[in-house]
Amino acid sequence: MKEQKVSIKEAMEVLKVTSRTFYIPITFLKKDLKEAVAVAYLAMRAIDEIEDHEELPNDVKHDLLMETSHLLLEEDFNYEKYNALVSPYADVLPEVTLRLADWLLLAPSGAKNRVQTATSEMATGMAKWAKAGWNIQTREDLDDYTYYVAGLVGVMLSDLWKWHDNIETDRDLAIGYGRGLQAVNILRNQHEDMDERGVSFLPYGWNQDELFAYANENLALANEYMKSINKRTILLFCRLPLAIAHKTLKAIKEGREKITRAEVEETVQEVQAD
Repeated sequence: MKEQKVSIKEAMEVLKVTSRTFYIPITFLKKDLKEAVAVAYLAMRAIDEIEDHEELPNDVKHDLLMETSHLLLEEDFNYEKYNALVSPYADVLPEVTLRLADWLLLAPSGAKNRVQTATSEMATGMAKWAKAGWNIQTREDLDDYTYYVAGLVGVMLSDLWKWHDNIETDRDLAIGYGRGLQAVNILRNQHEDMDERGVSFLPYGWNQDELFAYANENLALANEYMKSINKRTILLFCRLPLAIAHKTLKAIKEGREKITRAEVEETVQEVQAD
């Protein structure tokens, strides 16, 4: 086991830089759960940066993600093997990816296996879609892709709620929570994805209206998901990304790319005051 050389404070700073949208709600959580969710988001962001990388060929992405998936299934994540895997790409991969082993060392003992298992499944799904060139043809393809990259986040979070606070949630609603947030991201980034990666996540024959309907359908499941959460700190955590997603969807319908920083800050205050 590699000696721990990272603090949760340092990890939170990296999280703040890489995923500010989720940094804020994570700060609402209590110590052990806060650390578990922070590690989970850093781990998933680490592999997401591989999948989304503009310079890496798809076959390299596939191999990196599959090898990482296998390493995550080992109880003690092998730092040396992971470092050997990513070091050839150290000049192009971001810190959050290169330091995956560091983040996992911070996971509370009861949460570590849960985080690694979910991240492993996500990496396998990402690898599959990287190999396929994200060639999404049908609604079923879109459901499969959004399950791996976002629905699994909802499943993992629900697992952590159960572990820490014995909160029971519906798995399908948890998947809908993740998918809803991802559908809004797809709508917001669709031109960028096409221009920079040559990728479209719209099934064949779909236009923006169908994608809006897909987002609304899953956000409705996300709204239902919230009803089973009875702990305020966890509810605040879940409410903020969902509220931002609803406002972003409204902004896109109005012809804007995203909501402003002032609108985000206003939403934070609204969620906390509710």
